[in-house]
Amino acid sequence: MSSGKVKAGQLWTKNKDDLTKQLGELKLELGQLRVQKVASSGTKLNKIHDLRKSIARVLTVINAKQRAQLRLFYKNKKYAPLDLRAKQTRAIRRRLSPEDKARVLEKTKKRSTHFPQRKFAVKVSLTSPQVDRSMLGIS
Repeated sequence: MSSGKVKAGQLWTKNKDDLTKQLGELKLELGQLRVQKVASSGTKLNKIHDLRKSIARVLTVINAKQRAQLRLFYKNKKYAPLDLRAKQTRAIRRRLSPEDKARVLEKTKKRSTHFPQRKFAVKVSLTSPQVDRSMLGIS
């Protein structure tokens, strides 16, 4: 039987075979404790709690290692599975990339060169009755 709680730090160094073997042992021990709990009084409740949490830790490490391997596999591929892509928000995912945003169509380039934005200057006369000196910031 195992000694109750499993430390997550120790699990990261193990390979997948060791982890699945340890998971099987923990599940077997949990099943035996549940049978004992039904047969006798509830004295093993803390041990059952610790075993369940240990099983969860082992499964977490197994899944994290598997996801890391999948990320390596899909690193330079054109498409990745949806659950391996960055979550972010829907708006951010649909936003144009910086290259696409900077791209300008040929027609737009011609239009901007042939018809540039016009610049207008407004002449202000200080003698005009509509313009007050305080509006212009002049004292």
